[in-house]
Amino acid sequence: MLAFKYISIHYIKYFIIILTALTMFLVGVDYLENADDLSESANLLFIYFVYTIFYAIDMLTPLSLIFAMIATKVFLIRSNSLVSFYSLGYSKTDILKPFVIVSTVIVMIFISLHAIPKFARSAEYASNIRNNREYLNPIKDMFFTHNDKFVYFSKMIPVQNAAEGIRIFSMKNNSLNEVLIASRAEFKNNFWHIKDANIIKKPTDMTFKSLGIITEEKDNIKILEGFRPKMLDQVYEGKVNYTIGDAISALLLLNSEQINTSVVRGALYKIVLYPFFVPSLIVIIFFFVPISSRFTNIYLLSFLSIISTLLIWGTFFMLIELANNKTISSEVGIVIPIFLLFVIAIFRYRKFTSIPSK
Repeated sequence: MLAFKYISIHYIKYFIIILTALTMFLVGVDYLENADDLSESANLLFIYFVYTIFYAIDMLTPLSLIFAMIATKVFLIRSNSLVSFYSLGYSKTDILKPFVIVSTVIVMIFISLHAIPKFARSAEYASNIRNNREYLNPIKDMFFTHNDKFVYFSKMIPVQNAAEGIRIFSMKNNSLNEVLIASRAEFKNNFWHIKDANIIKKPTDMTFKSLGIITEEKDNIKILEGFRPKMLDQVYEGKVNYTIGDAISALLLLNSEQINTSVVRGALYKIVLYPFFVPSLIVIIFFFVPISSRFTNIYLLSFLSIISTLLIWGTFFMLIELANNKTISSEVGIVIPIFLLFVIAIFRYRKFTSIPSK
Protein backbone atom coordinates (compact mmCIF):
# COMPACT_ATOMS: atom_id res chain seq x y z
CA MET A 1 0.00 0.00 0.00
CA LEU A 2 2.91 2.35 0.82
CA ALA A 3 4.52 1.78 -2.57
CA PHE A 4 1.21 2.16 -4.39
CA LYS A 5 0.46 5.54 -2.77
CA TYR A 6 4.02 6.84 -3.16
CA ILE A 7 4.29 5.89 -6.85
CA SER A 8 0.74 7.03 -7.67
CA ILE A 9 1.31 10.50 -6.21
CA HIS A 10 4.50 11.01 -8.20
CA TYR A 11 2.94 9.56 -11.34
CA ILE A 12 -0.06 11.91 -11.16
CA LYS A 13 2.24 14.85 -10.42
CA TYR A 14 4.41 14.17 -13.46
CA PHE A 15 1.33 13.58 -15.61
CA ILE A 16 -0.15 16.98 -14.71
CA ILE A 17 3.19 18.75 -15.28
CA ILE A 18 3.83 17.07 -18.64
CA LEU A 19 0.26 17.49 -19.91
CA THR A 20 0.23 21.17 -18.90
CA ALA A 21 3.61 21.82 -20.54
CA LEU A 22 2.71 20.04 -23.79
CA THR A 23 -0.71 21.73 -23.91
CA MET A 24 0.73 25.22 -23.42
CA PHE A 25 3.38 24.51 -26.03
CA LEU A 26 0.82 23.39 -28.60
CA VAL A 27 -1.48 26.34 -27.85
CA GLY A 28 1.44 28.76 -28.11
CA VAL A 29 2.63 27.34 -31.43
CA ASP A 30 -0.94 27.39 -32.76
CA TYR A 31 -1.35 31.05 -31.80
CA LEU A 32 1.95 32.08 -33.40
CA GLU A 33 0.95 30.26 -36.57
CA ASN A 34 -2.61 31.60 -36.80
CA ALA A 35 -2.44 34.99 -35.05
CA ASP A 36 -3.10 36.91 -38.26
CA ASP A 37 -6.23 34.88 -39.03
CA LEU A 38 -7.86 35.22 -35.61
CA SER A 39 -10.63 37.65 -34.78
CA GLU A 40 -9.80 40.83 -32.87
CA SER A 41 -12.79 40.21 -30.62
CA ALA A 42 -11.53 39.44 -27.11
CA ASN A 43 -14.49 37.15 -26.37
CA LEU A 44 -14.06 35.14 -29.56
CA LEU A 45 -10.30 34.95 -29.00
CA PHE A 46 -10.84 33.64 -25.47
CA ILE A 47 -13.29 31.00 -26.75
CA TYR A 48 -10.76 30.02 -29.42
CA PHE A 49 -8.06 29.48 -26.78
CA VAL A 50 -10.43 27.38 -24.66
CA TYR A 51 -11.28 25.12 -27.59
CA THR A 52 -7.61 24.88 -28.59
CA ILE A 53 -6.73 23.81 -25.04
CA PHE A 54 -9.50 21.18 -25.14
CA TYR A 55 -8.15 19.92 -28.47
CA ALA A 56 -4.61 19.77 -27.09
CA ILE A 57 -5.76 17.83 -24.03
CA ASP A 58 -7.70 15.46 -26.27
CA MET A 59 -4.65 14.79 -28.42
CA LEU A 60 -1.91 14.79 -25.76
CA THR A 61 -3.45 13.01 -22.76
CA PRO A 62 -2.49 9.47 -23.89
CA LEU A 63 1.03 10.64 -24.73
CA SER A 64 1.39 12.44 -21.39
CA LEU A 65 0.40 9.33 -19.45
CA ILE A 66 3.22 7.35 -21.01
CA PHE A 67 5.80 10.15 -20.66
CA ALA A 68 4.77 10.52 -17.01
CA MET A 69 5.41 6.80 -16.41
CA ILE A 70 8.90 7.12 -17.92
CA ALA A 71 9.63 10.23 -15.84
CA THR A 72 8.34 8.58 -12.66
CA LYS A 73 10.43 5.47 -13.13
CA VAL A 74 13.55 7.55 -13.84
CA PHE A 75 12.85 9.43 -10.61
CA LEU A 76 12.46 6.16 -8.68
CA ILE A 77 15.74 4.86 -10.09
CA ARG A 78 17.73 8.06 -9.44
CA SER A 79 16.45 8.32 -5.87
CA ASN A 80 17.10 4.58 -5.29
CA SER A 81 13.45 4.23 -4.27
CA LEU A 82 12.93 1.39 -6.74
CA VAL A 83 15.77 -0.68 -5.28
CA SER A 84 14.46 0.07 -1.79
CA PHE A 85 10.97 -1.16 -2.65
CA TYR A 86 12.36 -4.39 -4.09
CA SER A 87 14.53 -4.81 -0.98
CA LEU A 88 11.45 -4.49 1.21
CA GLY A 89 9.86 -7.39 -0.61
CA TYR A 90 7.68 -5.60 -3.16
CA SER A 91 7.36 -7.49 -6.45
CA LYS A 92 7.49 -6.16 -10.01
CA THR A 93 3.72 -6.44 -10.12
CA ASP A 94 3.42 -4.24 -7.01
CA ILE A 95 5.54 -1.54 -8.66
CA LEU A 96 3.73 -1.80 -11.99
CA LYS A 97 0.23 -1.79 -10.49
CA PRO A 98 0.05 1.97 -9.67
CA PHE A 99 0.97 2.90 -13.24
CA VAL A 100 -1.61 0.59 -14.78
CA ILE A 101 -4.45 1.40 -12.38
CA VAL A 102 -3.93 5.18 -12.36
CA SER A 103 -3.50 5.35 -16.15
CA THR A 104 -6.61 3.21 -16.68
CA VAL A 105 -8.70 5.43 -14.39
CA ILE A 106 -7.49 8.57 -16.20
CA VAL A 107 -8.22 6.91 -19.55
CA MET A 108 -11.78 6.16 -18.41
CA ILE A 109 -12.25 9.79 -17.36
CA PHE A 110 -10.72 10.87 -20.67
CA ILE A 111 -13.18 8.71 -22.61
CA SER A 112 -16.15 10.01 -20.61
CA LEU A 113 -15.20 13.59 -21.56
CA HIS A 114 -16.11 12.68 -25.14
CA ALA A 115 -19.75 12.64 -24.09
CA ILE A 116 -19.47 16.45 -23.85
CA PRO A 117 -19.90 18.12 -27.27
CA LYS A 118 -17.69 21.10 -26.42
CA PHE A 119 -14.79 18.75 -25.70
CA ALA A 120 -15.37 16.15 -28.39
CA ARG A 121 -15.80 18.73 -31.17
CA SER A 122 -13.26 21.26 -29.89
CA ALA A 123 -11.00 20.95 -32.96
CA GLU A 124 -13.95 21.69 -35.26
CA TYR A 125 -15.09 24.68 -33.20
CA ALA A 126 -11.58 26.14 -33.05
CA SER A 127 -11.20 25.73 -36.81
CA ASN A 128 -14.54 27.48 -37.42
CA ILE A 129 -13.51 30.43 -35.25
CA ARG A 130 -10.17 30.67 -37.03
CA ASN A 131 -11.64 30.47 -40.53
CA ASN A 132 -15.14 31.93 -40.21
CA ARG A 133 -15.20 34.01 -37.02
CA GLU A 134 -17.87 31.75 -35.48
CA TYR A 135 -17.59 28.43 -33.72
CA LEU A 136 -20.41 26.60 -35.51
CA ASN A 137 -21.39 27.30 -39.11
CA PRO A 138 -24.79 26.67 -40.69
CA ILE A 139 -24.83 23.77 -43.15
CA LYS A 140 -26.33 24.58 -46.54
CA ASP A 141 -28.07 22.49 -49.19
CA MET A 142 -28.42 19.21 -47.29
CA PHE A 143 -30.09 16.37 -49.18
CA PHE A 144 -30.50 12.91 -47.62
CA THR A 145 -32.90 9.98 -47.27
CA HIS A 146 -34.80 8.77 -44.22
CA ASN A 147 -37.41 5.98 -44.09
CA ASP A 148 -38.06 6.05 -47.84
CA LYS A 149 -38.36 9.84 -47.80
CA PHE A 150 -36.03 12.27 -49.55
CA VAL A 151 -35.29 15.30 -47.39
CA TYR A 152 -33.81 18.66 -48.38
CA PHE A 153 -32.73 21.43 -45.99
CA SER A 154 -31.60 24.66 -47.62
CA LYS A 155 -29.88 25.55 -44.34
CA MET A 156 -29.39 23.74 -41.05
CA ILE A 157 -28.25 25.57 -37.91
CA PRO A 158 -27.11 22.96 -35.34
CA VAL A 159 -26.42 25.51 -32.61
CA GLN A 160 -30.12 26.54 -32.75
CA ASN A 161 -31.46 23.02 -33.35
CA ALA A 162 -33.24 24.42 -36.40
CA ALA A 163 -33.44 24.12 -40.17
CA GLU A 164 -34.79 26.39 -42.90
CA GLY A 165 -36.15 25.81 -46.39
CA ILE A 166 -37.50 22.28 -45.84
CA ARG A 167 -38.64 20.01 -48.66
CA ILE A 168 -39.66 16.40 -47.98
CA PHE A 169 -40.45 14.13 -50.91
CA SER A 170 -42.46 10.95 -50.20
CA MET A 171 -42.38 8.04 -52.62
CA LYS A 172 -44.95 5.35 -53.30
CA ASN A 173 -44.51 2.51 -55.80
CA ASN A 174 -41.27 4.13 -57.03
CA SER A 175 -43.15 7.31 -57.90
CA LEU A 176 -43.37 10.72 -56.27
CA ASN A 177 -46.49 10.77 -54.12
CA GLU A 178 -46.31 13.79 -51.85
CA VAL A 179 -44.20 16.91 -51.22
CA LEU A 180 -44.05 18.74 -47.90
CA ILE A 181 -42.85 22.37 -48.00
CA ALA A 182 -42.04 24.43 -44.93
CA SER A 183 -39.97 27.50 -44.19
CA ARG A 184 -38.59 26.36 -40.81
CA ALA A 185 -38.39 23.36 -38.50
CA GLU A 186 -37.06 22.99 -34.96
CA PHE A 187 -35.73 19.88 -33.25
CA LYS A 188 -37.43 19.13 -29.92
CA ASN A 189 -38.06 15.93 -27.97
CA ASN A 190 -36.39 13.74 -30.60
CA PHE A 191 -38.58 15.06 -33.48
CA TRP A 192 -38.39 17.89 -35.99
CA HIS A 193 -41.42 20.12 -35.37
CA ILE A 194 -42.95 22.21 -38.16
CA LYS A 195 -45.52 24.86 -37.23
CA ASP A 196 -46.86 25.61 -40.71
CA ALA A 197 -46.43 23.43 -43.79
CA ASN A 198 -47.93 23.07 -47.24
CA ILE A 199 -48.45 19.54 -48.52
CA ILE A 200 -48.83 18.85 -52.23
CA LYS A 201 -50.29 15.45 -53.11
CA LYS A 202 -50.29 13.84 -56.51
CA PRO A 203 -53.53 12.09 -57.54
CA THR A 204 -53.47 8.31 -57.47
CA ASP A 205 -55.71 8.18 -60.52
CA MET A 206 -53.74 9.71 -63.38
CA THR A 207 -56.73 10.20 -65.70
CA PHE A 208 -58.72 13.20 -66.93
CA LYS A 209 -61.42 12.38 -64.36
CA SER A 210 -59.05 12.71 -61.37
CA LEU A 211 -59.26 15.71 -59.05
CA GLY A 212 -55.71 16.69 -59.92
CA ILE A 213 -53.04 17.92 -57.54
CA ILE A 214 -54.29 18.52 -53.99
CA THR A 215 -52.74 21.24 -51.82
CA GLU A 216 -53.42 21.50 -48.12
CA GLU A 217 -52.02 23.30 -45.12
CA LYS A 218 -51.10 21.54 -41.87
CA ASP A 219 -49.98 22.77 -38.47
CA ASN A 220 -47.70 21.24 -35.83
CA ILE A 221 -46.23 18.35 -37.82
CA LYS A 222 -43.63 16.00 -36.34
CA ILE A 223 -41.12 14.43 -38.76
CA LEU A 224 -37.69 12.72 -38.90
CA GLU A 225 -37.64 11.00 -35.53
CA GLY A 226 -34.14 10.69 -34.09
CA PHE A 227 -32.40 12.89 -36.68
CA ARG A 228 -30.58 15.11 -34.19
CA PRO A 229 -29.06 18.27 -35.71
CA LYS A 230 -25.50 17.73 -34.49
CA MET A 231 -25.53 14.08 -35.52
CA LEU A 232 -26.99 15.01 -38.91
CA ASP A 233 -24.32 17.66 -39.35
CA GLN A 234 -21.56 15.14 -38.64
CA VAL A 235 -22.95 12.40 -40.88
CA TYR A 236 -23.70 14.71 -43.81
CA GLU A 237 -20.30 16.40 -43.87
CA GLY A 238 -18.35 13.21 -43.15
CA LYS A 239 -16.81 14.61 -39.97
CA VAL A 240 -15.29 12.36 -37.34
CA ASN A 241 -15.48 14.51 -34.18
CA TYR A 242 -18.47 12.71 -32.70
CA THR A 243 -19.57 12.64 -29.11
CA ILE A 244 -20.16 9.14 -27.75
CA GLY A 245 -23.93 9.61 -27.88
CA ASP A 246 -23.90 11.03 -31.41
CA ALA A 247 -21.65 8.23 -32.65
CA ILE A 248 -23.94 5.53 -31.25
CA SER A 249 -27.05 7.27 -32.61
CA ALA A 250 -25.44 7.74 -36.02
CA LEU A 251 -24.36 4.10 -36.08
CA LEU A 252 -27.91 2.88 -35.34
CA LEU A 253 -29.38 5.30 -37.84
CA LEU A 254 -27.03 4.40 -40.69
CA ASN A 255 -27.49 0.70 -39.98
CA SER A 256 -31.26 1.11 -40.23
CA GLU A 257 -30.82 2.92 -43.55
CA GLN A 258 -28.31 0.25 -44.72
CA ILE A 259 -25.62 2.89 -45.27
CA ASN A 260 -21.88 2.27 -44.86
CA THR A 261 -20.93 2.90 -41.21
CA SER A 262 -17.15 2.66 -41.59
CA VAL A 263 -16.44 6.30 -40.67
CA VAL A 264 -18.79 6.26 -37.67
CA ARG A 265 -17.37 2.95 -36.43
CA GLY A 266 -13.88 4.40 -36.76
CA ALA A 267 -14.88 7.48 -34.75
CA LEU A 268 -16.40 5.29 -32.03
CA TYR A 269 -13.35 3.01 -31.91
CA LYS A 270 -11.10 6.07 -31.65
CA ILE A 271 -13.06 7.34 -28.65
CA VAL A 272 -13.56 4.07 -26.79
CA LEU A 273 -10.69 1.74 -27.79
CA TYR A 274 -7.76 3.87 -28.94
CA PRO A 275 -6.90 5.36 -25.48
CA PHE A 276 -6.39 1.86 -24.09
CA PHE A 277 -3.11 1.55 -25.95
CA VAL A 278 -1.73 3.54 -23.00
CA PRO A 279 -1.85 0.81 -20.26
CA SER A 280 -0.53 -1.77 -22.73
CA LEU A 281 2.40 0.41 -23.78
CA ILE A 282 3.13 1.29 -20.15
CA VAL A 283 3.50 -2.43 -19.36
CA ILE A 284 5.80 -2.96 -22.35
CA ILE A 285 8.06 0.02 -21.61
CA PHE A 286 8.10 -0.66 -17.86
CA PHE A 287 10.03 -3.90 -18.28
CA PHE A 288 12.60 -2.33 -20.59
CA VAL A 289 13.76 0.10 -17.93
CA PRO A 290 16.15 -1.47 -15.38
CA ILE A 291 15.84 -1.10 -11.61
CA SER A 292 19.17 0.70 -11.28
CA SER A 293 21.29 3.05 -13.40
CA ARG A 294 24.28 0.72 -12.82
CA PHE A 295 22.93 -1.74 -15.38
CA THR A 296 22.64 0.68 -18.31
CA ASN A 297 22.53 4.34 -19.33
CA ILE A 298 19.14 5.32 -17.92
CA TYR A 299 18.97 8.58 -19.88
CA LEU A 300 19.68 6.91 -23.20
CA LEU A 301 17.08 4.27 -22.44
CA SER A 302 14.55 6.95 -21.48
CA PHE A 303 15.25 8.79 -24.73
CA LEU A 304 14.72 5.59 -26.72
CA SER A 305 11.49 4.92 -24.81
CA ILE A 306 10.19 8.39 -25.66
CA ILE A 307 11.11 7.99 -29.34
CA SER A 308 9.43 4.57 -29.44
CA THR A 309 6.32 6.02 -27.79
CA LEU A 310 6.15 8.81 -30.37
CA LEU A 311 6.55 6.33 -33.22
CA ILE A 312 3.78 4.07 -31.90
CA TRP A 313 1.52 7.06 -31.19
CA GLY A 314 2.17 8.44 -34.68
CA THR A 315 1.46 5.05 -36.22
CA PHE A 316 -1.90 4.91 -34.46
CA PHE A 317 -2.76 8.38 -35.73
CA MET A 318 -1.83 7.36 -39.26
CA LEU A 319 -3.98 4.22 -39.05
CA ILE A 320 -6.90 6.21 -37.64
CA GLU A 321 -6.69 8.73 -40.49
CA LEU A 322 -6.53 5.90 -43.04
CA ALA A 323 -9.64 4.39 -41.44
CA ASN A 324 -11.42 7.77 -41.47
CA ASN A 325 -10.68 8.10 -45.19
CA LYS A 326 -11.92 4.53 -45.80
CA THR A 327 -8.50 3.46 -47.12
CA ILE A 328 -8.57 0.59 -44.64
CA SER A 329 -11.39 -0.75 -42.49
CA SER A 330 -11.89 0.62 -38.99
CA GLU A 331 -11.25 -2.82 -37.51
CA VAL A 332 -7.91 -3.18 -39.30
CA GLY A 333 -6.85 0.38 -38.50
CA ILE A 334 -7.82 0.55 -34.83
CA VAL A 335 -9.16 -2.64 -33.26
CA ILE A 336 -6.49 -5.09 -34.44
CA PRO A 337 -3.46 -2.87 -33.53
CA ILE A 338 -4.88 -2.22 -30.05
CA PHE A 339 -5.49 -5.96 -29.57
CA LEU A 340 -1.96 -6.85 -30.77
CA LEU A 341 -0.42 -4.30 -28.40
CA PHE A 342 -2.46 -5.77 -25.55
CA VAL A 343 -1.27 -9.31 -26.41
CA ILE A 344 2.37 -8.14 -26.49
CA ALA A 345 1.90 -6.44 -23.10
CA ILE A 346 0.47 -9.63 -21.57
CA PHE A 347 3.34 -11.67 -23.03
CA ARG A 348 6.01 -9.33 -21.62
CA TYR A 349 4.30 -9.18 -18.25
CA ARG A 350 4.21 -12.96 -17.92
CA LYS A 351 7.78 -13.28 -19.13
CA PHE A 352 9.35 -10.74 -16.76
CA THR A 353 7.22 -11.42 -13.68
CA SER A 354 8.39 -15.02 -13.79
CA ILE A 355 11.98 -13.75 -13.27
CA PRO A 356 12.85 -12.84 -9.65
CA SER A 357 13.71 -9.16 -9.03
CA LYS A 358 17.41 -8.44 -8.69
